[in-house]
Amino acid sequence: MRRAILAMALLAAASCAPTADLPPLSATRSGQEARVLFGAERVGSAGSSQAFGGYARGCVAGAEQLPETGPTWQAMRLSRNRNWAHPAMIDYVQDLSRDVARLTSWNGIYVGDMSQPRGGPMLTGHASHQSGLDADIWLLPATRLTLTAAERESLSSISLRRAEGAYVNDNWTADHWAVLRAAASDPRVARIFIFPGAKVWMCENETGDRSYLRNIRPWYGHHYHFHVRLNCPAGSPGCEDQAPPPPGDGCDEARDWVDRILNPPPPAAPDPDAPPPEPRRALTLADLPRQCAAILSDVAAAN
Repeated sequence: MRRAILAMALLAAASCAPTADLPPLSATRSGQEARVLFGAERVGSAGSSQAFGGYARGCVAGAEQLPETGPTWQAMRLSRNRNWAHPAMIDYVQDLSRDVARLTSWNGIYVGDMSQPRGGPMLTGHASHQSGLDADIWLLPATRLTLTAAERESLSSISLRRAEGAYVNDNWTADHWAVLRAAASDPRVARIFIFPGAKVWMCENETGDRSYLRNIRPWYGHHYHFHVRLNCPAGSPGCEDQAPPPPGDGCDEARDWVDRILNPPPPAAPDPDAPPPEPRRALTLADLPRQCAAILSDVAAAN
């Protein structure tokens, strides 16, 4: 109990003090794998809501849980307990779901992974989603919002890609376009990640306002869902934004991605003198912002 009270006090101090003023981590604690510590958390931390660090090296204090079901959304894969996020993301998802229900034939959206209760690295899956500002939105039209918990575990989304992502397939509809346009037009958005063929399709077919296209960026995979990333919200001075997308609509970049899919460059000749690549090391607690240690519970700290 005393440890929990101390952690809350440290977190409160961290919101207004520089990182250097936080007490040092012990050598044992600093070397612990962050994914194990944060994966053990089942609920969010107490106190004000703040995102710390970056999307792939951070955590979130005072996260909120997206309700499992709402008027225009359902959270999927509930067993993962990843329907937590900074309140800015919770608000965004609910706002987007209402827009989708209003603008398309869908009744809303199916929401995939957001973040863990206190963010941080995950035991499986994503490298990002750590600071409570990332969310995956399924590309399966949400026509039924009465899915049971069991259905949410077994139901799969649909793929929209053809030719390894160079083109959209027959599952692509005008409603998918409308969903992505609405998602990317919100000023809170830093980026939307989707497979390159979808971005090129929108580039070639948009005849109106093209400004939203700048936020839609091609990325590997992302043909069963699209990935929303928000800018750092107000009140989170310890949050690290990603550099903004380059000026322009980004369509030439997406076409370059498609060209590399259809005409892959020849593989580079191996360098016999090059050392073998080092395996990627799991992040430790010391790799994260110092505030992240303060939001761990006694349960996580004991693991």
